[in-house]
Amino acid sequence: MEPLDYDIIIVGAGISGIGNAYWLQRKCPGKRIAILEARDAIGGTWSLFNYPGIRSDSDMFTFGYRFKPWTDPQALSSGASIRAYIQETVAENDLEQYIRFRHKMTHADWSEERQGWILDVETERGKIQMSTRFLSICTGYYNYKEAYRPSFPGEETFPGPIIIPQFWPQDLDYRGKSIAIVGSGATAITLVPALTERGAGQVTMVQRSPTYVVSMPNKARSYEKWQKWMPLRWAYRAARIKYLLLQLISFGFSRMFPRTMKKFFMKMAAQQLPEGYPVDKHFNPTYNPWEQRLCVVPDGDLFQAIKKDNAAIVTGTISTFMPEGIRMADGELVTADIIVLATGLNIQLLGGASISVDGQPIDPKNSMVYKGMMMSGIPNFMYSFGYTNASWTLKVDLTANYLCKLIRFMDRMDYTSVVPIAPENPDGTEFLNLSSGYIQRAKAILPKNGTRRPWRVYQSYPMDMLATRYMGIADKHLKFRR
Repeated sequence: MEPLDYDIIIVGAGISGIGNAYWLQRKCPGKRIAILEARDAIGGTWSLFNYPGIRSDSDMFTFGYRFKPWTDPQALSSGASIRAYIQETVAENDLEQYIRFRHKMTHADWSEERQGWILDVETERGKIQMSTRFLSICTGYYNYKEAYRPSFPGEETFPGPIIIPQFWPQDLDYRGKSIAIVGSGATAITLVPALTERGAGQVTMVQRSPTYVVSMPNKARSYEKWQKWMPLRWAYRAARIKYLLLQLISFGFSRMFPRTMKKFFMKMAAQQLPEGYPVDKHFNPTYNPWEQRLCVVPDGDLFQAIKKDNAAIVTGTISTFMPEGIRMADGELVTADIIVLATGLNIQLLGGASISVDGQPIDPKNSMVYKGMMMSGIPNFMYSFGYTNASWTLKVDLTANYLCKLIRFMDRMDYTSVVPIAPENPDGTEFLNLSSGYIQRAKAILPKNGTRRPWRVYQSYPMDMLATRYMGIADKHLKFRR
């Protein structure tokens, strides 16, 4: 048996991959680690997205790493600040030694004979092969090269630019111009106030249906106070617990009392909008809270932009694009010099790579998810997939620590491989329990979710923490081999 190049290869140098590398370096010293990054920059999403106002939609005290305090009391931070935070993490922990830039994994095949993975990798120098005992996927879940881009009647008649936020042109001059933003998700809700603040003329968000928009104070004053009389790590931990509890309470109450929470969120919106504003039309979703992600806005910036009269919302169905802008089905004309299609993402697993076991192709949709981080039938394989109802990084942190725990257990027992074995004829449910368009469009490619542990993805940090940190590794669902 030929020696393998690495013990663990991490795919992706974004916030997930860097967190993975930190914990592996700390808890599995001596292991040969590599991080494959297809681009030439650290940071993943936060080095790719550059549209105006790009920021986190989760508070940084739970979105930040457990091991590295977020020092700024600003809770919803800019993309540039998050990128700098990830870069600091890399520098402080000497993690760049592991990163292989311009290395894109295109295929991974598990060899039962070698008890390891053989990876096909594209580099600037051409195609190469790499091998590893464990494969840790930290590529996120959406396609970096292609956004969801529906077509609209009459697009060819519109003379101005039609922009996709994921590929925002840095030389776009929008000062003083009328902009129509099609969409109602986090990107659209971020763009509206950002564009008005940066000199755009009238900015109109054109939404087919409303989203829950919740205002949050962007300065964590309690964190500022705690930093003055306790060590930074303690203050950060206290802020992290506070914001985690707020997430759990919001989600829990929304599931138990959806009508009450719906009224509460709409009342909050109405209090920040001009008197008589049609809240029932523009901020009254057809679904219950947390059936899709809430859109959190710092200091109510979206509502403030509407109050200043240089931002507006139009709710309804688009009939056609035309030279003047967008004509709605009810006849209303939204004038525009620029149209921005903030219409969502395309989900993509494995960073677009394919995967096989002993040459037999594996389709993730036919696998079941074990503890929200491994897939049935795929040996020595870990997938970092964050929460949809809380900060992404909370689950990524648990996944990285579970990987370390699993590797140490296998070393002690002299095991070379582990594979989750799904139950026969399992009851399956949707992997992600949100009705968001990008998730519904991806049903055909997502793995299955079971109805009971360890095959059920609960989207619950407390339950996952108990299952990964405090429960043993070996169980009847894992098959180990020496």
